[in-house]
Amino acid sequence: MSALWLPFTQMGDAARRPRAFVEARGTMLIDASGHRVFDAVSSIWTCIHGHGHPRIVEAIARQAATLDHATLLGATNPPAEALAERLCDLVGLDRVVFASDGASAVEAAIKIALQYWYNRGESTRRTIVHLAQSYHGDTIGAMSVSDVGLFKEPFRDVCFASETLDAYAARTSYDDVAAVIVEPLVQATAGFRIVDAAGYAAIHRATEPLVIVDEIATGFGRTGAMFAHPGVGLKPDIVCVGKGITGGALALSATISSQRVYDAFLAPRTADRRQLYHGHSYAGNPIACAAALASLDIFASDGVLEHAGALAGTLATHAAHIASHSRVDSVRHAGLMCGIDVVPPSATGGDAATYAWRVADRLYERGFFTRPIGNVVQFVPPLSSTHDEIARFFSTLEASLDDVS
Repeated sequence: MSALWLPFTQMGDAARRPRAFVEARGTMLIDASGHRVFDAVSSIWTCIHGHGHPRIVEAIARQAATLDHATLLGATNPPAEALAERLCDLVGLDRVVFASDGASAVEAAIKIALQYWYNRGESTRRTIVHLAQSYHGDTIGAMSVSDVGLFKEPFRDVCFASETLDAYAARTSYDDVAAVIVEPLVQATAGFRIVDAAGYAAIHRATEPLVIVDEIATGFGRTGAMFAHPGVGLKPDIVCVGKGITGGALALSATISSQRVYDAFLAPRTADRRQLYHGHSYAGNPIACAAALASLDIFASDGVLEHAGALAGTLATHAAHIASHSRVDSVRHAGLMCGIDVVPPSATGGDAATYAWRVADRLYERGFFTRPIGNVVQFVPPLSSTHDEIARFFSTLEASLDDVS
């Protein structure tokens, strides 16, 4: 392999399953050998409208020829302004901080929450609360409010202390809590764990801590609605979005805050030092913002959510069928996010995660690209998929479960 070091990949084993994608069209990826595979993970939950959507490609080219990049530090640009307005209208909040990936959006949210209380003279509010089995990204702050030990353990000593929502529910005082951060409805990295409205009830016991909702994986139609949090009764002060924001074409994320939060950072003079001390070099990149605006236009004009809702019904039907397979322990799904827990054949035993990878390898041979999370085979197709593609994934998965020992 080249000098490239792949994330979340054991490079000592990478040569056994080489993957080199050289082209993409619609829902399909084409590898270096010419093998066409359905992108069954939407390139890790980013690709919304299919690869190479002509309206997004055209928007990128047009913006690149006009203004490729300009800093947001004390300046602005039209695509960033327009996208901020659109996002605020969609989420029902008021101000946007841009970054380039989900973890960066979460880092911004944490720092906004902490500085919010600092600016208000309550600097003892330092505790961040999160769900059990939470995952919010791989940077230090995001890991600190995550609860997946496999990803966090080597770095635990450099993470700051945080608290689970279960512990928060038992509290009688909240005066040290800055914010509660949650994934709405689906905890994707926890194996597509579904959390219903009752799972968030403890948040509403106190009105003081800020509520941060991480819609990075669930936003932009993934669970059937544009965003998942209204469906589980969450009323956030801050919302983080990313992944599908540009339709999967370019890196971009956003941290969207209420006016109440924003107002705590205002002062008549720079010397008052209340401004947000956080930013990124490529925040609000005009090309990425143009791609995001094109993606939102596609949502508005092409019936994307209606189509995704119909696809979700097809997925649910096939998920119910595969759940009865002898090598499936359970299936969890919401909208077009699905996780299938697989177990090795009883005759062979062995490690379930290893078995899941063998199933994924067989799926790849048969035209479907996915990556397991532990023993969970994930299926997160583009919202532009067809009913036939959904059905063929499940039939191919069933055949692969039967074949792999």
